[in-house]
Amino acid sequence: MSRTFVNWSGSLTFTASGQAEPADEDEVRELVSRARESGTTLRPVGSGHSSSPLVRTDGTLVSLHRLAGVIDKAGDRATVGGGSRLSELGERLYDAGLAMENLGDVDYQTIAGATATGTHGSGLRFGVLSTQVSEVRLVTGTGEVLDVSATSNSDLLPAARLSLGVLGVVTQLTLDLLPRQDLRRLAWCAPVRWTLDHLAELQQANRNMDFYWYPRSDLTKIRIINRADEVPEVPIEASRMSRSEGWYAPAELEIGPTHHTIPRHRELRFDEIEYMIPSEAFPDCFAEVRRRILDRHRRTVGWRVLVRTVAADDIWLSTAYGRRTTTIACLQNASLPYEDYFRDMETVFRQYGGRPHWGKKHWLTAAELRPLFPRWDDFQAARRRLDPDGVFLTPDLARLLEEA
Repeated sequence: MSRTFVNWSGSLTFTASGQAEPADEDEVRELVSRARESGTTLRPVGSGHSSSPLVRTDGTLVSLHRLAGVIDKAGDRATVGGGSRLSELGERLYDAGLAMENLGDVDYQTIAGATATGTHGSGLRFGVLSTQVSEVRLVTGTGEVLDVSATSNSDLLPAARLSLGVLGVVTQLTLDLLPRQDLRRLAWCAPVRWTLDHLAELQQANRNMDFYWYPRSDLTKIRIINRADEVPEVPIEASRMSRSEGWYAPAELEIGPTHHTIPRHRELRFDEIEYMIPSEAFPDCFAEVRRRILDRHRRTVGWRVLVRTVAADDIWLSTAYGRRTTTIACLQNASLPYEDYFRDMETVFRQYGGRPHWGKKHWLTAAELRPLFPRWDDFQAARRRLDPDGVFLTPDLARLLEEA
């Protein structure tokens, strides 16, 4: 049956010729074989949180929501179904005495979708969520079931940990985990100049740290997270300065497990562009972003700008590959126009060597992306090897991955 798909923000709508919800790996293999024989495309889809057209197809959408849950646990590792929602997975891992080391700002995604698109949180010690993946099990474009790990098909691991869903349908992942722990979240508002002047100090002193900049007020909201048994160092200015100067005293928002404390629940829907900037270029890049928003977009920007940090990694399509990264995300209420604003911001991000978040709005194609990723050609070789007939390659993905 055909299905009209609408993503989380409502900005992506299309009709697929069919929808499938396989209950096991054999059914996934059958779907792949059928698509290969008929010359049609097949796209795995998670929760639909992404606002880029990675899943758009006139072929078959494959939901993995029936392939979910904790499959196996051994020490500080757990094998989980690719369709597991992060919110539900957090509860199952907690019951097993474990936790993911870091999470993103929301927990709406599935684990396969989040890792396939480079979802990330914040913290100098933490990479994208894909860095927590030690093994990947997938059904390739030839219908083969392939296990990829440090000891099996290890040459493919840097590709399979973040694959955009073009190497195969990820049915299982094995995660490196931490013992469960309680975290404390604190937040306060501060003048933007103070935040920028103390940013490095705040990043180094806290487990997790990020901040929002609000263009309408030109203030920031600083958020820090640390272990609940640690006493955070809160700057004295935050408690003694007056509200008229932009200060609000720290508020203890929550103490609880990792999967409750790091993600935030979002009722309002929004669209987003996010670029990953080399950390050394962040001050100049953010200054230009702020200048342009205040000069050109302040009247129409209804949402905030989010700044986070990501540790370097060695995953081929990771936006933090080979470099410590600071991210800048511009959010816009889903009911408001975003394209002129986002395109203007993209020109700034590109001037400073930014790489676009795979799951969010951007307008780059393969010719522009290739110079940004040193192992681009290696990933393309892996893709052609595992999907020689293009079962997972839609026109959108061809523009993204293949140069004309």
